[in-house]
This record gives sequence, structure tokens and C-alpha cells, in this order.
Amino acid sequence: MALLLLLAVLDGLAYAAQVFMVAVGLTLIFGVLRVLNVAHGSFFAIGGYVAASLGAAIAAAGFSSALALPALLLASAIVGALLGPLIERLILARIYDKEQVLQLLVTFALFMILEDVQKLIWGVQPIFQDAPVRSLGQVAVGDIVYTVYQLYLLPGVALAVLVGLMWFLRRTLTGRVIVAVTEDREAATALGIDADRVYLFTFTFGVALAALGGALASPTTSLVPGIGVNMIVLSFAVVATAGLGQIEGAALTALLIGLGRSVAVYFAPEFEVVIPYLIMVAVLLVRPHGLFGRPQLRRV
Repeated sequence: MALLLLLAVLDGLAYAAQVFMVAVGLTLIFGVLRVLNVAHGSFFAIGGYVAASLGAAIAAAGFSSALALPALLLASAIVGALLGPLIERLILARIYDKEQVLQLLVTFALFMILEDVQKLIWGVQPIFQDAPVRSLGQVAVGDIVYTVYQLYLLPGVALAVLVGLMWFLRRTLTGRVIVAVTEDREAATALGIDADRVYLFTFTFGVALAALGGALASPTTSLVPGIGVNMIVLSFAVVATAGLGQIEGAALTALLIGLGRSVAVYFAPEFEVVIPYLIMVAVLLVRPHGLFGRPQLRRV
């Protein structure tokens, strides 16, 4: 019993790390841009596909499999740099002041377009590239063999992103500028801050985080059409449970949902799929604004 619980915790940490990488980008974008980006799941999927393609290219060229690890970061940077500015300037910049229903429709249409783009480029057959996992080896936990990648790397990267993001927003000038725009765009603009540039940077960074989540997940799962759908729905559950715009809350909620799902896998497999949403419903019934959210005044 104790060993099963330990294994559930370890699995939950790895799963929570993947979910957090996507959810934190989603909550960051909403916190600054005030746009619920349905297309965020597509950035996760594209990041995974690009990482797998880079890994396959490295293997085909005969290079060391260890190069597949930095390729994961390269994949997220490529997706963020290419898609972030393009989508923010051409699409999102036109709907910031529109109704949220229209924003949802536009980002959903973008999601559908990106889903078809994935099929055109990578096809519909499953793609799997586990070179990063193999390069780090394995470690035994009791009688169970775990990969170092899942046991240490995934939680470590998620923790580094959380700490780095908190430090960036609170200790650097650029981070404080982003916080100022988040609190009051009009006042920040009056002080000479270029809000449009802040929006562009924030969205690009959020896209890169989602792509990093997909890149990190790619060595542990087969990439198939629709993989972004599952992740965006789960990410929305995390963000809604934590409270919109709550970065630290997203980390704790991702951990809660990851552990809950993993415990269900070991002790009640029939509830695996619904556990995250049961947690969300239970929290929202008690705290409609989320665990860490708070009511906000709305201008009329």
C-alpha cells in the first residue's frame, strides 16, 4: 500500500509538471492580455511535433542522442518566435477590446486552423521520439524502474519555470512593467509604457511555455492529431480551479490535479478521467472565483 502510494505521488509529480507548463502560459496570457486563448492547446501540440522532428533529424544525422535534450528547448523557442508575434499582431491585436464571446470564437477558429496545419505537415500517423528519455537512463524505486527524465527532469524544469517566472515578474524592470500593464493599462500607458509591446512579449512568452510543455511531453507519449484538445481542456480546468491569472495558484492546482489523477489510476482507475473535473467542480462550488482568485470590479 505504501509503495503504491509512493508510486502514485511520483507519477503525479511528472504529470503535474507537464500540465503546469501549459497552464502557466495560459494563465499568464489571460492575466496580461485578458484573452481566453482556446488555441493554446495547439501550441502544446506543435511544440511536441517540432521537438520530435528535431530529435529524428539529430538521430538521422548520426549525432549523439544527448543533443535531443537541448533540442527540446530549441523547439519551444522556434514555436514561440514564429507563431507568437505572427498571431498576436495579425489576430489578437484586433480583438482585445471586443466581447469575450468573440475572442473565444476567434481563438477557437485559430485552434481549428492549427489542427489542420499539424495534419498537413506531420500527417495523421502517431509520431514517437524518445531519445531524450533514453539519454538520461533509468533509476529504481523499490521494484519499479523509472526513467530519470520523468522522475527528475520534468518536475525540475517545472519548478525552475515557476521560480524563474516569479523572480522575473517581481524583481526585474521588464517584469514590473508587465505587472503595471496588467493592473491598469491606461495608467501604465500614461506613464510612457508601450502596452502593445508588453502584449506582444507576453503572448510570445506564453506560446513558448506551451510549446515547451509539448516538447517535454513528446518523449513520453505518442503524438497524434487531437493531442492538443486534451491538454487545453485540462489546462482550463487548472486555470479555473486556481483562479484566472494566478501563476502560483496554477502550480499548486496542477499539483493537486496531477496527484489526484495519479492516485485514481492506482486505486480507482474508472475515475481517472473525471478526477480533475470533479476537483474543479468541488472548488468552484465553494469558491466561484477559484482557490486563489478574488472578485474584481468591472467597468461599465
